[in-house]
Amino acid sequence: MAIILGIDLGTQSVKATLTDTETGLLTSAGREYSVEIPHPGYAQEDPEVWWQSVVGILSALRLAQPEAFAAISGIGLTGQMHGLVSLDTSLQPAYPAIVWLDQRSAAQVAQIYASQNHAYLAEHLQNRIFPGYALPSLLWLYEELPETYSRIAHVVCPKDYIRLRLTGELGSEPTDASGTCLYDLRSGTWFRPLLESLGLDAGLLPELGQPMQTAGTVTASCADETGLRAGIPVIYGASDESALLLGNGLVSEGNVVANIGTGATVSVYSDADRYDPELRTHTFCNAVDGSCAVFGAILGGGINMRWVRDSILDGMDYEALSELAASAPSGSDGLIFLPYTSGERTPHMDPQATGMLFGLRLIHDRRYLVRAVMEGICFAMRDCLQILAELGLPAEGVIASGGGARSAVWMQIMADILNQEVRISTTPEQACLGISILAAAALGFYADVREGCRALVRFAPEGYTPDPVNAALYEELHGIYGELYRASSDLMHRVSSRGDLD
Repeated sequence: MAIILGIDLGTQSVKATLTDTETGLLTSAGREYSVEIPHPGYAQEDPEVWWQSVVGILSALRLAQPEAFAAISGIGLTGQMHGLVSLDTSLQPAYPAIVWLDQRSAAQVAQIYASQNHAYLAEHLQNRIFPGYALPSLLWLYEELPETYSRIAHVVCPKDYIRLRLTGELGSEPTDASGTCLYDLRSGTWFRPLLESLGLDAGLLPELGQPMQTAGTVTASCADETGLRAGIPVIYGASDESALLLGNGLVSEGNVVANIGTGATVSVYSDADRYDPELRTHTFCNAVDGSCAVFGAILGGGINMRWVRDSILDGMDYEALSELAASAPSGSDGLIFLPYTSGERTPHMDPQATGMLFGLRLIHDRRYLVRAVMEGICFAMRDCLQILAELGLPAEGVIASGGGARSAVWMQIMADILNQEVRISTTPEQACLGISILAAAALGFYADVREGCRALVRFAPEGYTPDPVNAALYEELHGIYGELYRASSDLMHRVSSRGDLD
């Protein structure tokens, strides 16, 4: 038996769990924070807020399970992908962390594509460059804030900053690095030639380890601040997408994980290095056996529900929101929501896409609004699933994950729109579970991650089965949903171009 601490640094909250390698989850804690939007198109966060949130939830874990906390044998880290944390020579943030929702670097993305061979970029990155990724964000700093850029000595991914605070060691690993557009998936190294061609300093990039390698141990100063025992090994860890696959037991091809967090993703495990030639999906390194995580990404998932909660319904809790949605009819009487409030990735790859409520009539009230938002996000997930099917990636069943999976009405909507049975993990924090399994296997408490999954991954005995009548209704509405973007994208771009993204 061993106790593993798993930490998941999300976009709107950080979560942590204590897991017994024999019996499973012992306790969990979380703390919310907000994405800062100082100007239209900006999305940034303060790494110090991340760290103080981690310190706070570690205190909560220690109070809840003092004996288990004192017995922690290893630490695994996962977290939000794509973002840029820039550090000065003192390892202090030189600028707020630019996170994946950010759109300020649209001009830099266009500049990169104008100056580089598109086929060359696709072959080596296997992903479309998008605002909010570390590469264009770094180029934005270089061009727009040269004095700030001159102070940058290191750049890391968000979860790597937390590992730095735990261990004092800089570093990253391929699952996160491959989501920055700074990494060459073909060679398995940083894409230094691309950086140098853009005038960026490749020396800012940290050394790369492997997800299951020990990156360092908890320092004495960190122990004083957090109550952790000095000397606990900390593995390099993995991206949240890789941890989610593992935490839902995906260590071979077959199922799909539909995750609704701040954004939303539809992900599969792929034995082969496969990517969409049209670059509508993402292919990143996975933490298991040289495999890949292939997925469609939606920028506006749970953040749209939070917008409804905070900006329209005065902070109503999520359980009450689900009750409202349940009281509206399937299809929301023709009210259709496009969740592109921060632009969109899969399938449109359009940073200038905007959200939309279509079909609004006097009959519609807040019940319909909440349900339409849930339905719109699931329509976007269906778009992702269709592209994965085109790539020949099998999806024989859907495993729902993330905060959205706590809503029964939302899960039934998902089953009806995807027209597939939806299963739910009995562990509420699947990314924390996945990274805990990875850490336990890395430290020898399991023979491999598959043994860890067999020991700890469990699903509710009953899932959600699609209703044939609702599935037929949603089939029709999904067609209208797709036509709405095609008919209005030019207008979206005209509206977006009026915003001040400087």
